[in-house]
Amino acid sequence: MNDIAIKIDNLTKIYHLYDKPQDRLKEALNPFKKSYHHDFYAMNDVSFEIKKGETVGIVGKNGAGKSTLLKMITGVLTQSSGNIYTDGKIASLLELGAGFNPEMTGLENIYLNGTLMGFSREEMDPKIDAILAFADIGEFIYQPVKMYSSGMFARLAFSVSINVDPDILIVDEALSVGDLAFQMKCFKKFQDFQEEGRTILFVTHALDTVIRYCSRGIVIDGGHKVFDGSSKDAIDSFKKILSGDFYEKDLEEKKKLIYENNGKNLLKHAFKEHKEMDIYGNGKAHIIDYGTLDAEGNPADILDYNTPFTIVMEVQFTELVENPIFAFTLKDAKGLEITGTNTHMKHMVTGIYDKGDTITVKFEQKANLQLGQYALSLGCVNLNENGVEVYNRIYDALLFQVIGAAQMVGFYDLQSDISVTPKI
Repeated sequence: MNDIAIKIDNLTKIYHLYDKPQDRLKEALNPFKKSYHHDFYAMNDVSFEIKKGETVGIVGKNGAGKSTLLKMITGVLTQSSGNIYTDGKIASLLELGAGFNPEMTGLENIYLNGTLMGFSREEMDPKIDAILAFADIGEFIYQPVKMYSSGMFARLAFSVSINVDPDILIVDEALSVGDLAFQMKCFKKFQDFQEEGRTILFVTHALDTVIRYCSRGIVIDGGHKVFDGSSKDAIDSFKKILSGDFYEKDLEEKKKLIYENNGKNLLKHAFKEHKEMDIYGNGKAHIIDYGTLDAEGNPADILDYNTPFTIVMEVQFTELVENPIFAFTLKDAKGLEITGTNTHMKHMVTGIYDKGDTITVKFEQKANLQLGQYALSLGCVNLNENGVEVYNRIYDALLFQVIGAAQMVGFYDLQSDISVTPKI
């Protein structure tokens, strides 16, 4: 056990859920011990070991049990059954504000957090300068933390956690609220901790972070550990869970969804319907199917950075149409149009189509975009004397995500080749 930092054996956490608030009182007072609740397994028989010096990322859907697991490891929650073994001093950053008194100043909360971690005031005094320098919140350190923004909370809480010399650092999603510069500083500290042989365990929804910083990934789904292995394989497994390709039962359900009564497979049924999509046009053509394919030609809404992918749309015409323009655009999470193209820009003559004709249009490219989520919009239009005639447009038809370990500035990677030559 000398090389084990965290060991989890058959860990289970059960919550009693009641349909009505009064059922809890009924159960407590019932003389025959009648049960009015049903059990919810937030964590179900999970076991794993983390060696000293490992950096492990835990991924899973919302409600999968990730945060519950970290809270049990740090002692915030008590498990229903199972055992937890840790070796070393633990510092944790869970949800924002945990361990902070909103009425106390930031400086007072530093000492409060130190006390919770087992440090006396005298032991915390030498650490104050380093904590203040890393948090970098200026004179707000002397103000009550109830005045802090979520980003200031994160800065101070993370600064306290990393400057108390922990052997094990446990971080929940809290870092996502900080600005980019602060996040970069935090992950630089992660790298310093890795070089010093410390153990890091963190939960994140940023899949690229797991690939970039972790040697190992654990996937939690429905309170169960469903995968434990390399970070790349863990992300691949999680992608399959999100797309419905991980469990046999999901695969069977997916086959049912994409099979229409006429026996035709529709690509769009392999994706979750985006409720915010907007469809309009005069109806001379209809985009009847669409989707994104990965490098292997499979439907995918999670794409690996800089790998080939294809945007596909199937268009059916209801009238005679000459040289229609087929287009796509991509928007980022803030709604800003990042890129796009169409057949007119590419100087393509697309042909003449009669009523009832159906064609498939494919746009093939590489996903050299900034890591993140994007919305795909599609269009079939034409140009005439009155301007743009819209046959059919689908705004925000589907969402997809680009993940990977790439680092860049801005929206996309120019694929720059860099050379450094000494001057003679």
